[in-house]
Amino acid sequence: MKHLSFFAAFLFAVLLLGSGCTGNKKKSTVKPNIVFIMADDLGYGELGCYGQEKIETPNIDKLAAQGMKFTEFYSGAPVCAPARCMLLTGMEPGHAQIRGNKEMAGRDDMWDYIKVSADPNLEGQYPLRKGTQTIGTLLQEAGYKTSAIGKWGLGGPLTDGRPTEQGFDLFFGYNCQRQAHNYYPGHLWRNDEKVELGNRVFSPHQQLPKDADPYDPKSYEPYKGKVYAPDLMIKEALSFIEENKDQPFFLYYPTTIPHVALQAPDEWIEKYHKIFGDEEPYTGNHGYLPCRYPRATYAAMISYLDDQVGQIVKKLKELGLYDNTVIFFTSDNGPTYVGGVDTKFFDSAKPFRSEYGWGKGFTHEGGIREPMIVTWEGHIKPGSTSDFIGAFWDVMPTLCQLAGAPAPDSTDGISFVPTLLGQGKQKTHKYLYWEFPAYTGQQAVRMDNWKAIHDSIFKGNRDIKLYDLNTDLQELHDVSADHPDIVEEMSGIMTEAHVPSKVFPLGYIDKPAQAAEKPAEKK
Repeated sequence: MKHLSFFAAFLFAVLLLGSGCTGNKKKSTVKPNIVFIMADDLGYGELGCYGQEKIETPNIDKLAAQGMKFTEFYSGAPVCAPARCMLLTGMEPGHAQIRGNKEMAGRDDMWDYIKVSADPNLEGQYPLRKGTQTIGTLLQEAGYKTSAIGKWGLGGPLTDGRPTEQGFDLFFGYNCQRQAHNYYPGHLWRNDEKVELGNRVFSPHQQLPKDADPYDPKSYEPYKGKVYAPDLMIKEALSFIEENKDQPFFLYYPTTIPHVALQAPDEWIEKYHKIFGDEEPYTGNHGYLPCRYPRATYAAMISYLDDQVGQIVKKLKELGLYDNTVIFFTSDNGPTYVGGVDTKFFDSAKPFRSEYGWGKGFTHEGGIREPMIVTWEGHIKPGSTSDFIGAFWDVMPTLCQLAGAPAPDSTDGISFVPTLLGQGKQKTHKYLYWEFPAYTGQQAVRMDNWKAIHDSIFKGNRDIKLYDLNTDLQELHDVSADHPDIVEEMSGIMTEAHVPSKVFPLGYIDKPAQAAEKPAEKK
């Protein structure tokens, strides 16, 4: 029996070596745990390890120091729902089921937060189809216990798109991204059970009353509650790790931070209020909730998230799991332009532009290029940096290889395990393609140093802009006239990579006989 046990362990080690999953220092004979943390609307330049100077993120910076930092990694989309779809399904935008933030039709009261709190039929976004292969289903098949804790956004609590139908043994958090606009919600969901929090239900989209003093902190008390949802989420994540310490687990942690509304625990706000000093209040005139100290609150939210990352690492170390856990940290898209967030003050997408038209909602670098940090003690070289050009659809095959599971042939992604472990030859993309059927309609392609953008599709625009990222990271100088051959190639890629979607049509591209469509409304 001892010989058989030794042979089984030796065989698994050989298989792991063949898959590229050996380490620089250690050879693991058990499947690694996987923790995937994804921030919401966090800019490329909002972490210390990516150049942020005003917001403190020591725990995330330590992950980068102990692992690998990617400098050319991209989201799947410039807004949340499609980015999550492409991450979990391994599909690029031209093939993905969900390509934009879309609500289900026939729900006129879906923005009435009082009615939604009583009727789960009003919650949720356009759902993933039943039977979809996700990272969750694939890792379940590979023997992992799976959880999604945070914001879902891929199908309401009564649809086939809900997390428990898409490969997750445990879900806890916001099912609906509209509900996630308030950090003091009336309820969250645990699997298919509605969890009432005792917070007062109110709309997270309102302005400070005209008779309220905008400089008095007491004027903002109505926008707080008893229970801060992120507090519950980190407790749930730590409990999940504890409960599954004796088996391989996958913790998908798509936090809502730092997406507006601007809300954070008082002690964290006070920390930055002391640093930044007094500031002008935000009264809610650009959407979401009023906030007395908007800069301090935004910084507080990011540092609060950093503290959560520290708690996860601490728990893994206490349980002796850290050395066998691969930790990913990224963001779903670039920084916002609404809700009182001052991206200019923080230089949130540095070195890219972050204002409206360049950050969230747009396929410029500031909208889709994201932080990506991966740490695995003893396997990934500490303090390493990679310029591998990858995107969210590469995460599925990467996690599958780490878990010793086959990736589906349908994925558009490629595993970047060889880059992580410094072993084997890394495959590369010929190009990365994006499309986004909102914000006037957009397509984009990254190929080597070239970036092409086709915007204003809903307005009938047929011209493609071309940028050389080697010399123009901010995409300010259109050089399409100087390189017609590159533009022609990029145009061909946009045609080749796009498969029409009835649910998410791309303007005249999908309706050649029809006049240009009315631009989609901004949300």
